[in-house]
Amino acid sequence: MLAHRRGARMVRTRVEVQEQTLVGDALVRGLVRAQLGLALRLAAVVVCTVVAIPLLNTAFPDLAAITVVGIRLNWLVLGVLAYPLLYGVGRLYVRLAEQAERDFVGVVDSEP
Repeated sequence: MLAHRRGARMVRTRVEVQEQTLVGDALVRGLVRAQLGLALRLAAVVVCTVVAIPLLNTAFPDLAAITVVGIRLNWLVLGVLAYPLLYGVGRLYVRLAEQAERDFVGVVDSEP
C-alpha cells in the first residue's frame, strides 16, 4: 500500500509541474531563480577578472611594459588566458546548472 501511495505522489507532483498549477509554477520558478542566480554570480566573476587586468595595468605601469616573445603581457593575458577562463566558467556553469536540475527532479520525485 505504501509503494502505491509513493508512486501516486510522484505522478501527482509531476502533473502539477506539467499543468503549471500553483505548486508546479512555484517549483519551476525556484529552478529558474536558482539558475539565474548562478549565471549572475559567474558573470560577475568573469567581469571582475577581466576588468581587473586594465586596473592592474593602471596601478602598476611597469607591469604593462613587460613583453613576452615581443608581445606585451597584458595583450597575452587578454588574448590567450581569457579563453581558458571563459571555457572553465562555462563548464562550471553547466555542471552546477545540471546539479540544480537534478535537485529539482529530486524535489519533484520525493514524498512530502
